[in-house]
Order: sequence, then C-alpha cells, then structure tokens
Amino acid sequence: MENYLDINRNSWNARVEPHLKSDFYFVDEFLSGRTSLNSIELGHLGDVKGKKILHLQCHFGQDSISLSRMGATVTGIDFSEKAIEAAKDLAEKCGTNTRFLVADLYQLPELLTGKFDIVYTSYGTIGWLPDLGRWAKVISHFLSPGGKFIFVEFHPFVWIFDDDFTQITYNYFNEKPIVETAEGTYAEKTAPLVLDYVTWNHPTSDVLTSLIDANLEIQQFNEYDWSPYACFQHNEEFEKGKYRIPQFGNKVPHVFSLTAVKKDSSPYYRFSSRLQANSTTQRTSKIIYKALATSGK
Repeated sequence: MENYLDINRNSWNARVEPHLKSDFYFVDEFLSGRTSLNSIELGHLGDVKGKKILHLQCHFGQDSISLSRMGATVTGIDFSEKAIEAAKDLAEKCGTNTRFLVADLYQLPELLTGKFDIVYTSYGTIGWLPDLGRWAKVISHFLSPGGKFIFVEFHPFVWIFDDDFTQITYNYFNEKPIVETAEGTYAEKTAPLVLDYVTWNHPTSDVLTSLIDANLEIQQFNEYDWSPYACFQHNEEFEKGKYRIPQFGNKVPHVFSLTAVKKDSSPYYRFSSRLQANSTTQRTSKIIYKALATSGK
C-alpha cells in the first residue's frame, strides 16, 4: 500500500495523548525514576554505560530515556511527530540528554550519520514494516563492526489468531498487508479513538534470514511462554509482571528475543581470521601428531 505510512502515522499520532495518560505507560512513576526496560531486554543489553545506542521506533522515548539513565548516549527515532515532541518533553523533565529525531525507519540513512555500538528495538515494531530486508539493512548500516543488534518482539504465533484467541484468522506468513479499523488502543482500551492502520505479519524465518543476509551473526535467540505486557484482549498474570493468554497457558511462545552482531567485512579482518584459523589448525595438527607419536602409532 503506497499510503500506509500516512495511515499509520495518523494512527500513532492519535495514540500519543491517551498513552501518556494511561497506567500502561506509568508516566508519573517514570518521571520519579522507574525504568521502562524489562528483564528480557536488560539481559541482552548488559552494561551499556558509555555505549552509543540507536533506538528504532521509540514511540515517546521511555526506553531511550531509561538507557540514557544507565549511562548510554542514546538517539531515539520514530515517524510520529507527536510522539517525538512528547519524547523531547519527557527527556527534559527527566534531565537526560537523550536525542530524538522524527524519521521513517527506511529513510533514516538519509537523515542520520554515524555508527552505533548497539541498535535496539522492542515490542510491537516490525509489524508496521512491509519489508524486513530493508529493515535489516538499515540496522546493519548504523552498526559499527562488532556492534550488537538487540531485539525483543511479540512472537508471530500470537498474531495469527483473532482478538479473542479462539480461531486462526491471519496468515502466519507475510502474504499481504492487513488493513483494519479498531476502537481504543492497547494501552487504553476505552480511549475514544477509532483508528485505521496497516500491518504485516512476519514469520520468524524472515526475521532471522533478513538479519543474516545483512551481514549480522545471530548469537542468541530465545522464546518465552509469557509477555511482560497485558496488552492483548485477554491476559492472565501468573507471576508479577508476567502475562499469558489464558487458553494457551505455557504451551506457546508469546515473545522472542535475539542478539545479533555486525560482522567486520574489511579485508584486514578477513585475512586475520583466516590466518588465525590456519594457525589454530597447525597447532591442533602438531598436538595430534605428538599424541600419536607418544602412543606409538
């Protein structure tokens, strides 16, 4: 759909005000110091102090600001002008120097320069993008060699069902755009909104293959039988801060996460890698030869 950006931008602009007022985003507590980052992404991120981080599709920047509070230098981007306006206001109130930029993800290489130690994005992001190949190339473009891509997302399995999770309604694979209209929003279901939007389903294979094709090496991939957010039509909190779709219980994945590393494609790196591999092979051969000689074979 040629106009999907306009449709979705209008949708996300309309969400900003009710989201800021919602319990889902706990803005008052956030201003008092509460982090918006969950245990899943924190486990992948590790110590980010001194790191340069690019946060893609940041909404109004809570994760970006949380990363700044952890000592990182952070740039957050989103295509919603109202979201970025709110993000800048939130950062000022929190006293961080988090940088925010209005940009469509696919156009970001034309608007932003520099390389980053970490590119990060999480929860409900890739469904708004039609082409994961282009997505992965943008990520690779902004990562320094050896830099990490940290990604946490709702599992594509949950997107094939209707809102009540009683029957399969949507294709698991990226067959075509999904064009819908919905009332309210996931963060405030009773909000007086009627929103048109366009999304795409992306199977796990498309996620992994697109990253590999963009010169990223998958180092860690995890699936979770729970979600940190009560954002579906039906949710069951079985532990504090952990939610499941009741009829599925712990039998299906709700969220997945991954870490991928940008490979260094420079001639020097490739030569060094081959040299190191050859040296290792030679040392291994000598050890085997000595072992055989000692055994009398």
